[in-house]
Amino acid sequence: MKNIFIYIVLLWSTLSFAQNEQLAQYYYERGDFEKAKLSYEELLANSPSNTQYFLRTVDCYQQLQQYDLAEKTIQSRYSRYKQGTLLIELGYNYQLQKDEKKANSYYNQALEKITQKPNEVFGIANSFEKKVLLDYALQAYQTASKVQPNYNFNFQIGLLYGQLGKTDLMIETLLTESFQSQQNSNLIQSQLARFMSDDIETGFRDALRKALILRTQKDQDVYWNHYLSWFYVQQQEFSKAFIQEKAIYKREPESLASIINLAQFALDEDDEEVAREILTFVIANSKDLDVLVQANTKLMEIKIEEATDKEFPAIDAELTGLLSKFEISPFTLSLQLIQAHFVAFNLKKPEEARTIIKNAMDLPLNNYQIAEAKMELADILLFEEKFNQALLYYSQIELDLKNDVVAHEASLKAAKTSYFKTDFVWALKQFKTLKSASTQLIANDALEYFLLINDNTVADSTQVALKAFAKGDYLLYQNRKQEAIVQFQLVLNQFKGNEIETVTLLRLGQTHESLKQYDLALAQFQLIIDHHSDGIYADEALFFSAEIYNEKLQNPEKAKPLYEKIIFNHQDSIYFVEARKTYRTIRGDTNL
Repeated sequence: MKNIFIYIVLLWSTLSFAQNEQLAQYYYERGDFEKAKLSYEELLANSPSNTQYFLRTVDCYQQLQQYDLAEKTIQSRYSRYKQGTLLIELGYNYQLQKDEKKANSYYNQALEKITQKPNEVFGIANSFEKKVLLDYALQAYQTASKVQPNYNFNFQIGLLYGQLGKTDLMIETLLTESFQSQQNSNLIQSQLARFMSDDIETGFRDALRKALILRTQKDQDVYWNHYLSWFYVQQQEFSKAFIQEKAIYKREPESLASIINLAQFALDEDDEEVAREILTFVIANSKDLDVLVQANTKLMEIKIEEATDKEFPAIDAELTGLLSKFEISPFTLSLQLIQAHFVAFNLKKPEEARTIIKNAMDLPLNNYQIAEAKMELADILLFEEKFNQALLYYSQIELDLKNDVVAHEASLKAAKTSYFKTDFVWALKQFKTLKSASTQLIANDALEYFLLINDNTVADSTQVALKAFAKGDYLLYQNRKQEAIVQFQLVLNQFKGNEIETVTLLRLGQTHESLKQYDLALAQFQLIIDHHSDGIYADEALFFSAEIYNEKLQNPEKAKPLYEKIIFNHQDSIYFVEARKTYRTIRGDTNL
């Protein structure tokens, strides 16, 4: 009984202490520093070694301009612990009082501490950085490096140079460190990429490009060709990256993997012309079956995407020829699946396509290959309006590869299947779950459909307009674009002024664009810009219009004001970063 009583007392004390901490934080975050001060003083009295309570107590004194009390508290702690970081706290207390001379004196004392105890550099430099005393933080790392040469702070020093606007020193320091510690290259590149994308006015990209070119010319190490290729990929200048990759391949012809990856990067950014050139190079220079199949698969995807109906027989013959050349086996599954998809969606022969898939599934495939085959089979069944059979295969993939990105893709396709068959209640539940998916593309897609269904159900509980719109979407899925256009125009005529109108205009514009009917596409997007500028699709209409002018019609001057509207009126848009980057390119500078 006595033990139970002691346990209850301890539990109550713990809960009470936790509540006091939450209360102190609540007052602090609200800016009620008088009440926060009293709470933190009590917490510090009970836990005098707690650094967080100490710093918050001092900050409350300073916020209330009780500088003498703050100094007394810091001095008391310094007498006890003799930590260099406390000298910084004393200096900062004087800085707040505009006494720069005394502040600098304490900061220099903190630096002197490092000469005596080099390991204190970590806390001291971090404390300087938190207070945005970057010059002192830089001196801290430099001092420690002199005293203890084994310490390597080049990464931290490089970043501080960048924050201080000394970009040439930053680039020089980080590139040197990257070469000397190549295991840290990815970490350094991530920081360089961050500076490349930030709103800086120092011509950082040009400076980095020049530094890399200079190193490539001076030092014959292939490492710098890799680095320059990486730089051009960040800039989406894939043709320039390809030049570097070819130079690397001439010196290291063992692998084409990085060149194939470059082709995929180009495809991801819709640069099919460069991707085609890269893949053609791979095919001409490789004898590896896996590489040849991979490259030919990607090349056929490009050809199918760009083909007209008249070119379908030639593509069909080319696919058959490739499979005859490389033979039917698990190694050529990607080609078999592309052939099945082409036969179903382009040649409109779904039964023949299903036969191709079922023959492939008789091969000794691994779990992921089985999932790929099932996914394509489900897609074809959905094309045939066999919704329940398609759902069955998507569900099998979800069960077979739980929590895998392939399973999430299957879940998204299952949700779209429910949407196509106008089972909006179930589709909405699935999209709601998937909009939190870890894969950004899946999450964005799910969010789009969730908003579509939700908004148009609130506006029209009968969902008549949404059903008509979903029919148009399904026709697009079946690659019946002209029929989809007719359906969307029907939706506009029957439900003009309704919630569904804006997204219908968007779909029409996108469909016309895919058919290279750019004037018609621009007309639809312009209707959204003119009449629905406050809606959720305004940024998309602006961006898609700008891209047509800039990329398709080669008229950047007409694109520029559209990108500008996204930059200044739609900062939360997923197209903001890309719009800003292209806008800068059109202007010919790096300033916003």
